[in-house]
Amino acid sequence: MRLDLSSQIVLDRVPQRYYRPENEFEQSALTRYEKVPTNIYESSVEASLQIAKDIVAKIKAKQKKGENFVLGLPGGQSPQTIYTELIRYHKEGLSFNNVVVFNIYEFYPLVNQSNSNLKLLKEYFLDHVDIAPENIYSPDGSIPKEEILNYCREYEQTIQNVGGIDYLLLGLGRAGNIGINIAGSSMTSQTRLVLLDIQSKKEAINTFGSLDLVPPSAVTIGISTIMKAKQISLIAWGEDKATSIKDVVEGVVSDAIPASSLQAHPNAQVNIDLNAAYELTRISHPWLVTSCDWDNTLIRRAIVWLCFRVNKPILKLTNKDYQDNSLEELLTLYGSAYNVNIKIFNDLQHTVTGWPGGKPNADDTNRPERAKPFPKKVVIFSPHPDDDVISMGGTFRRLVDQKHDVHVAYQTSGNIAVGDEEVIRYVSLLEDVRVKYDPDNLSLKAKYATILQYLLHGKKEGDLDTPDILFLKGHIRRQEATTACRYVGMDTRNVRFLDLPFYETGKVKKNPISETDVEIVKNYLEEVKPHQIFVAGDLADPHGTHKVCLDAVLAALDELKGAEWLKNCRIWMYRGAWAEWEIDHIEMAVPISPEELRSKRNAILKHQSQMESAPFLGNDERLFWQRSEDRNRATAELYRQLGLAAYEAIEAFVEYHPL
Repeated sequence: MRLDLSSQIVLDRVPQRYYRPENEFEQSALTRYEKVPTNIYESSVEASLQIAKDIVAKIKAKQKKGENFVLGLPGGQSPQTIYTELIRYHKEGLSFNNVVVFNIYEFYPLVNQSNSNLKLLKEYFLDHVDIAPENIYSPDGSIPKEEILNYCREYEQTIQNVGGIDYLLLGLGRAGNIGINIAGSSMTSQTRLVLLDIQSKKEAINTFGSLDLVPPSAVTIGISTIMKAKQISLIAWGEDKATSIKDVVEGVVSDAIPASSLQAHPNAQVNIDLNAAYELTRISHPWLVTSCDWDNTLIRRAIVWLCFRVNKPILKLTNKDYQDNSLEELLTLYGSAYNVNIKIFNDLQHTVTGWPGGKPNADDTNRPERAKPFPKKVVIFSPHPDDDVISMGGTFRRLVDQKHDVHVAYQTSGNIAVGDEEVIRYVSLLEDVRVKYDPDNLSLKAKYATILQYLLHGKKEGDLDTPDILFLKGHIRRQEATTACRYVGMDTRNVRFLDLPFYETGKVKKNPISETDVEIVKNYLEEVKPHQIFVAGDLADPHGTHKVCLDAVLAALDELKGAEWLKNCRIWMYRGAWAEWEIDHIEMAVPISPEELRSKRNAILKHQSQMESAPFLGNDERLFWQRSEDRNRATAELYRQLGLAAYEAIEAFVEYHPL
C-alpha cells in the first residue's frame, strides 16, 4: 500500500533534469543563481534517508580514529524521519557511544518540562540510542533569570571545550530563522536569551497546543556559533518553506533572513524536497537558466510570469517582450508572440466554467468537466469539518443547485480545535435541558458535573481532554458541519463522518497514516462509487492534517485501480485557507458572484467554534472566512489582470491523475 502519494504530485510538474542534472555543466548552468550548494530530493523521506546515511558515515569515520563526533540537533517536525533512520542504524548494530549532542535551543522559561525541546529530542531520538547521558548537552529552560547571562556564556564555552560542533543539523523557520535566531539577529551573536517574535511563537503552537502557552523566549545558540560548525546541513520540507528557501539560497545576506548567513559558510548544504524547492529559479522559471522542454503548463507559467514582469495582459505581449525576457524559444516554436498569446489566452479562458459538474446537453470539448453523466454522484472529502465550505463553498452550492447528487465525507473529527469554553457552554445547556425534561437522570447530572468541574477548576496547562470532552468537542463540530451542509441545500443524509483513527490522539501530535485509515476511505468510496471527487490538495496546512488526509484518499484510489466506476471518475484537488493553486496550474476555475460569495461566508460562519476563539487559527491573523474571500478575490483579480473577464471571486481546482 502506497501511503505517501501526495509527495509525488509535484513530480508531474518538474522535469527530473531540473533538480537532478545529468552532468556538472548542466548543474552549473541550472544553479547559477544559487549561493549555497542545494540538494533537491523528490521527497522529504528520500532526503532524510540520505542525510542519516551521511551522519552515520561521519560517526563511523570518527570511531575509527577513536574520536568523538559532536552533533548539533534541532527539535520540530522536520528532522523526525532522520532520527527514525538513525535509530534503525543503531538497532542494526551501530553504536553512538562516541557521539556528543548539543540541543541548539530550548524554550524559556519552562513551566511544564513535558513541552521542552530536549524532551522531544529524547522522545524522537536520544532515548533510543546509546549516547551517554553525560554527552547530552541542552540549555536549561528552568534556570533562574538572574543566572541566564552567565549560563549562556558557559554553554558557549562547553561547545568550545569539546572542540566545536562537527555536524550541525538545522531546520528552517518560515521567516528564514535558524535555531531561534529571528530577524535582526547579529551575525556575531552567540548563545543567548532571545524574545520570541510572533512568527516563532506560532510555529511553536504544535508543541505547546495554543499560542497562550508558548513561552515568551528561548535560549539559542547564535549565528556566530552556527557559523563555527565544521559542517552544516539545513533542511526544509513543504511548499510553505519555498519562499524562505529562495531568500536563503538566492537572496542577499541579510539579518532580516538569518539563514542567509549560511552563504558565507565554506561547508554548508541545503537539503530540500521538491515542494520546498518550488520557488528556486531552476524549478519555477527554468527558461532563465536553461533550454526547456515546453509543454502547455510550462508555456502558461512562462507567459503568466511575463505578463506580470512587463505589466501587460496576455494579448498585448509583443515579440520584443519575449526577446527581452529569455523567452525567444517560444517565438522559434510558434513563429510570433501573437500565436503564443492567443494559445495561452484560450487555454486560460477554457478553465473558466460555471458548471463544475459539467454542463448537460452541451459541447464539452473545451470545458474542464464532462457533460455526461448527468446528474453526477459527487464526493467532497473535507479533512476537517469545515474545509469543504472554506475551500470550495461556492462550488459546493453550485453543484447542489445544479441537481447533482452531492455527498460530503469529513475525514477527521476536528475535536482538538474546539475551545473549552464551547464545551462549557454546551454542557451547561444540556444540564438545563436535563433539569427541565429528565430531572431524575442522576447519571447524566453526575456526568455533566464532572465535565464542568474538570474544565472550570481541574484542568491545568498541558493536561489532555478526557474521552467525554473529546466526544463533545467532536460532536460540536459534527453539528456545525451538518448545519452548514443544510444551509448549502444538500441532503444531510449524504453527510458522513469518517473519524479517521490517525487523528484521534487527543493531542496536537497525530499518529502516522495507517492502512486502517486507508481502508475506511476505500470502503466509503466503494459504497458511493462517485463520478467526481473533490479532495483537499492543500499541502501548506501547517499542522499536516491535510497532507495525511490527502494521502489516505490517494492511497485508497491507488488500491481501487481497475474498478469500473473509477474509470469514469475525475478527481479534482482544491486548496484551503493556507494557499491557492498557482494560476499556471489551474484547470478548473469556478466564478462566484457577489451573492454567492456572501452565501459562502454564511456557510463558513455556521462553524461557530472556529471563529475568533478557535485554538488553531495558524499563522494568519485573519479569520477563515476572511482568508477564503481574500484568496478567491485575488484569483479573480489575476484572471482580470491577464485580460480575461472580471469576476467577483474564483475558486480554483487542479485535476489529479492517479499515478
